[in-house]
Amino acid sequence: MSRLTYRDATPDDLGFVVRLIVDDSVVATDDRPDEPQHPRYLAAFEAIAADPNQRLIIAELGGQPVGTQQLTFIPGINRLGEWRCLIEAVHVAPAYRNRGFGGEMIGWAIAEARARGCGVVQLTSNKKRLDAHRFYERLGFQKSHEGFKLAL
Repeated sequence: MSRLTYRDATPDDLGFVVRLIVDDSVVATDDRPDEPQHPRYLAAFEAIAADPNQRLIIAELGGQPVGTQQLTFIPGINRLGEWRCLIEAVHVAPAYRNRGFGGEMIGWAIAEARARGCGVVQLTSNKKRLDAHRFYERLGFQKSHEGFKLAL
């Protein structure tokens, strides 16, 4: 049984989410953890909240936020119109790491994907995050594709 509870994020959670992302980043960003109510964060939050195929999730332990992840449900033509779930921005607060919460969060996300009829769950992880790669492999994920990005 999971020790965590899950809920959709609210604008008040942006400070927690942005701080986790910045503190856990392996690359320099222009994020502003001291401005979690910045208009760009709020606009992004509103777009996520308004889209039925997006969820920004807060994982809680005893009412305290301990982690976050974003789920995107993607329709596709291939595999007979199969839907997939993209898991992104998975972060656990430093004080709660190495307690199995990350695995619980991913297990919850997989269950949500199944409930939505997805046939595949996918994610990406920065090549520098070797510990994260081992974590995802322990959970059954396979390195099946090479990813590419183009900064605009």
